[in-house]
Amino acid sequence: MNTLKPVHGGNLHAAIATYGGEPAGWIDLSAALNPRPYPVPAVPPALWHTLPQPDAAFIAAACAYYGAANLLPVAGSQAAIQALPRLRPPGRVAVAHPSYGEHGWRWARHGHAVSRHAHADIGAQAGHVDVLILCNPDNPSGHAYPAASVLQWAEQQAARGGWLLVDEAFADVTPALSVTAHAGRLPGLIVLRSPGKFFGLAGLRLGFVAAEAAILQQLDEELGPWTIPGAVQHIATAALRDTHWQQQARADLAARRARLAALLAARQLPHAGCDLFAGGEYAPAAALQRHLATQHIWCRLFTEPAPRFRLGLPADETHWQRLAAALASFRDKDCTT
Repeated sequence: MNTLKPVHGGNLHAAIATYGGEPAGWIDLSAALNPRPYPVPAVPPALWHTLPQPDAAFIAAACAYYGAANLLPVAGSQAAIQALPRLRPPGRVAVAHPSYGEHGWRWARHGHAVSRHAHADIGAQAGHVDVLILCNPDNPSGHAYPAASVLQWAEQQAARGGWLLVDEAFADVTPALSVTAHAGRLPGLIVLRSPGKFFGLAGLRLGFVAAEAAILQQLDEELGPWTIPGAVQHIATAALRDTHWQQQARADLAARRARLAALLAARQLPHAGCDLFAGGEYAPAAALQRHLATQHIWCRLFTEPAPRFRLGLPADETHWQRLAAALASFRDKDCTT
């Protein structure tokens, strides 16, 4: 298991330190967020002056949106990713790979024996490990697991008193893959949801955990009080209730993803992913990242198990044209190192 701290997208400061420029002049496609975020409503000033209180309307909106009987709001799903390994004694953990690197790294840090498995093989670990972890759809590959398969693995894990942890940070664009609605009734099934990607509001640092009541109670006690500011609850409630915006956003993201896939395909570049990003395994991925960075476009680079790049969706026509020109000039140079 790799013991190096995972590197994340959204690290535009690192690109600027190397390649120069000002943030306003860069196109940051590294974090795979909706480039047209939900319009944030005005926040009542009183919410900034008091400790956050549990808001029944906020929880109800989240449960309705995710189809869950009960949810625990957390300060970004990252908070749950870091806390969950502390709720079990050291055991065997199988993680799909490549995937979001924080999962395996956090479990290993807390003494668990972590093994990594290809997406096609991860299901074979169900019923044989203490914790099985996957992202659906996967980040960064876009690999999708059928919901029926995931539920079968959950039952196999439950039979041995284990957990199946499913990170559905990107599932808003593929609702049919989600198993969130089953998390309260299947023992050991834990689902993480994150409005930051689909709603484009990563700065809220908000996430939700769906699971059986006993796990949610343990996690709540581990994380402590006042985790979600009142202003965040207010904004999220509006976003989660706005079904009209959600329908428009899904259509817009699908169209943008199709355009990005076509752009990459035209340059003979891989274009796997979901409706929030595209990319794939590519031997000169590091060279591509460097070349785009010289054009002040920042993409996500992965180095294992094989070089891979990931591009989020451009926000406007100017960004599309800059990306197209940068990709064309990279191919014209026939840069393969």
